[in-house]
Amino acid sequence: MNSNANLPVIPRSITVHLGNSDSPAANVTIPFVEYVANVASSEIYPTWPIEALKANILAQTSFALNRIYTEFYRSRGYDFDITSTTRQDQSFVNGREIFENINNIVGDQFNSYIRRRGSVEPLFAAYCDGIRVTCNGLSQWGSVELAEQGLSYIDILKNYYGDDIEIVTDVPIVGITGSAPAVPLRVGQVNDDVRLAQLRLNRISSNYPNIPKIAQPDGIFSFDTEEAVKEFQRTFGLSDDGIIGNATWYKIISIYNAVRRLNELDSEGITLEEITKQYPSLLRKGDTGSGVASLQYYLNYISQFYDTVRPVAIDGIFGDETESAVKDFQNTFGLTVDGLVGIETWNTLYSTYLGFISTIPLKYTEGVTVPFPGVILRIGSESDEVRLLQEYLNYIAGFYPSIPAVNPTGYFGQMTQNSVIAFQREFGYPPTGTVNVPVWNGITEVYSALFIGNRLNEGQFPGYSVGS
Repeated sequence: MNSNANLPVIPRSITVHLGNSDSPAANVTIPFVEYVANVASSEIYPTWPIEALKANILAQTSFALNRIYTEFYRSRGYDFDITSTTRQDQSFVNGREIFENINNIVGDQFNSYIRRRGSVEPLFAAYCDGIRVTCNGLSQWGSVELAEQGLSYIDILKNYYGDDIEIVTDVPIVGITGSAPAVPLRVGQVNDDVRLAQLRLNRISSNYPNIPKIAQPDGIFSFDTEEAVKEFQRTFGLSDDGIIGNATWYKIISIYNAVRRLNELDSEGITLEEITKQYPSLLRKGDTGSGVASLQYYLNYISQFYDTVRPVAIDGIFGDETESAVKDFQNTFGLTVDGLVGIETWNTLYSTYLGFISTIPLKYTEGVTVPFPGVILRIGSESDEVRLLQEYLNYIAGFYPSIPAVNPTGYFGQMTQNSVIAFQREFGYPPTGTVNVPVWNGITEVYSALFIGNRLNEGQFPGYSVGS
């Protein structure tokens, strides 16, 4: 579900498989509140003390939400969220009568769930009847005894799940879809889905050390991420194309859930830092920053080939000029002309840009620069693009003693990062050590200016620089 990249939500509906997961049974899709009321009416007695009922219903709700939030079944290729059997999940009897007092309690608290402090995912609140079957989680009949002793529902839950649990209330109720990105993830993309995949792959690699670590899980799909994806795909029998499509995305989720025990009571937990968004999903008028500068760079480059797209200054400010250029591009390529840069506009822009630069040779030629390669370069990157970067930096280092030279190996290691940081400090960029569109453009412009200024025949090597 989409909340995998955000905090958990309450789904408007849930799809239940009426049998064991592998049985040829039917699926039913019902409102989530009705599902919880059905489970509660099927598993506990309406005559129990109210605090015991509240505790059990919260456990049942959290159990179901854990299945949905972690996409436990859907990540395995099933077309449902949970089963109706206690062998795998909790009891659901399709069409059964719902007890009135249970229905009232569910209506009051179905948009709440249990979690451990420091984690965001709903607790896998395991439970059993406590008489025929015992377990490490909540004892249903034991909760009755505790309620009769005067314990509140929260104290009952803490008795079984520990003092470090908390109740999350007033959770938003939304429709849900699968969490897989609308567009497959591949080299060159920068977004929160990439970052989430990187974090998951790094955790999986602790159990499968043949999968290389991604040096910086920062949402930048560079060459080290591609190699980690390929090795993951080889390890788990997928086509090793280095692209995260639906099959690879859900396989990553499935293995990640397993190694972190997210569907067990002693889960490692998902921290807020892991799911915090870092990249805007939409660029619009008024936005500023490197994302806007990248947009302007691509528009400016494409404008050289399409008279219908006006050139734009690369200043990192999404103003009237940039909005007009975006509308030009959208109109030229048959997109909705709204001046907003969402996923469809961005992907069309990016793929168009890549189509042009794919014809430019990457071999270093003195005095000639090439456009941004379409892939942000940083620690762990290894490619011809990195070798070009190193050649440019080496030439600049001959004029600026503050910038150290590097060996043009094609591998972006610590020495290359230090050189990039020195360039950024020298020319007023944030010293991140990462080469995005503005930094690449700055490096090539400085390189070209130094080269041309050091030659008698000015203008002999105009290159492909895209200036503002």
